[in-house]
Amino acid sequence: MGVGRALMLALAFLAVASLPAALALLFCYDEILDRVVCGWSEWRDRRREKRTIARLDRAIEADALTRDIDLSQFDRTDRRPLEQLAADLRRLGGQRLGGTGRSMVWHGALLQAYDDRLRLACRALGITEHLRELEGVDQEIERVRVEGVLHAAGLTLPAARAGHRQRHR
Repeated sequence: MGVGRALMLALAFLAVASLPAALALLFCYDEILDRVVCGWSEWRDRRREKRTIARLDRAIEADALTRDIDLSQFDRTDRRPLEQLAADLRRLGGQRLGGTGRSMVWHGALLQAYDDRLRLACRALGITEHLRELEGVDQEIERVRVEGVLHAAGLTLPAARAGHRQRHR
């Protein structure tokens, strides 16, 4: 009889100790179930994406396409980071727009530096530009076109008029 009572007492103690966990499970079962279902769904989606990417790689022979690309040109020391080019373009663009009262020599040098940075940004993003070949109004039109293409690529530049945001689409 003593063993039966000890077992009954242990089970009663276990029931009382697990009562808070049982109540939490009762009140939060929908959230727990939702987390389990979402986790399983995300795992299934990741697995499906991996299979799809593997299938696409096999279909277009991705290894053959990337075999000829020389990745060392991206690690050159003379290559400036795109973030630095963007900062230079914003600084020079702001000076270009707000540089009234300066000499023509200063303004010409500023435009040359701005065009150089535009060319470097275009080269970094693989965008064609013709700033070096053009002069006068044609060069201004090409500058606006290049600014629009760079803006569409995600590079925000100062607007043509001070106080306005660039709205190229």
